[in-house]
Amino acid sequence: MKILRLIFLILHVGIFLLLLGMLLNAYVPPKVFPWFNLLSLGFPVLMIGYVGLIFFWIFSWKKRAFVFMLLGLIFTNPVKRWVNFSTDKKEIANLKIITFNTKGGVLGIKNIENYIDEQNADVVLLQEDGEQKYKFKGLSEGKINYAVSTYSRHKIISQKILIKGNYDFFNAYADQTDIEIRGKVYRFVNIYLQPFKFEKSMVKLNGNSDEDEEKLKNVVKRLLPTFKMHQEQVQIIRKSVDESPYPVVLNGDFNSVPNSYEYYHLSEGLQDAFLEVGKGSGTSFHDYKFPLRIDYIFTSKSIQPITYNVDRSVNISDHYPVIGTFKLQ
Repeated sequence: MKILRLIFLILHVGIFLLLLGMLLNAYVPPKVFPWFNLLSLGFPVLMIGYVGLIFFWIFSWKKRAFVFMLLGLIFTNPVKRWVNFSTDKKEIANLKIITFNTKGGVLGIKNIENYIDEQNADVVLLQEDGEQKYKFKGLSEGKINYAVSTYSRHKIISQKILIKGNYDFFNAYADQTDIEIRGKVYRFVNIYLQPFKFEKSMVKLNGNSDEDEEKLKNVVKRLLPTFKMHQEQVQIIRKSVDESPYPVVLNGDFNSVPNSYEYYHLSEGLQDAFLEVGKGSGTSFHDYKFPLRIDYIFTSKSIQPITYNVDRSVNISDHYPVIGTFKLQ
């Protein structure tokens, strides 16, 4: 039993160190050391293992359980970025936003149009919509880029392409849309960072050790270069946010999970609406049997989040629509 406890202690310390390494994504860019970003993908598994071992120490009547519990408080916000239970806001919202990766409308353009019409949103930001031009009731179209588009119930003042891919190797897209709402201008930045281009067969393990090892190697070979591409794309987007003369709403499919380099640096100076008012799981991509929150709404602090909902009632894409309501000053 002593040997087993020693093994579990080493394992617990090891998981703690890996989780600390993940936090370094706030400081270490992928071009310097991309492996920290890899840890953010495994955060749910690492955290479950960390908590599970705490229970083992509790049932073993070991005081080290309290040590690991106290150390685990460091990861409170990282956990809440995945799963959160905030209190209800009493304020009344006056802005409704939807951000939604439509997967090119392959599951039905009319289904998407009907869904958006039912939501009666003020601003709708779509990603991976390709050449589709949706017709939504009461919303004017502001499509200037291939894979991202912004629709608004309010007056569009100006638009600018920030990143434009070529739909071959480079598939990142982003644009900014300045919209006047109730006499004040807000900048909406709609982004679709470089995808990893995984197929289910590439990540599904089949029990053959040699084949599975080769699959894992191929997955890492795709992840690391994409992390580095994201770093360059984040810098472009940050310039739009930092130089904006207006309050900012940053939305879209980041193709990045919470606690990643992308998350920390895109959210810098902004607030994550899910972290402020979200309830339950933030998972928004459901094509794999693994929790993946990659769709976000970040806002300037002058824009107050009231509600945040990942709408799992519809299955019209491999992403769920993300709906946020806000109070404008």
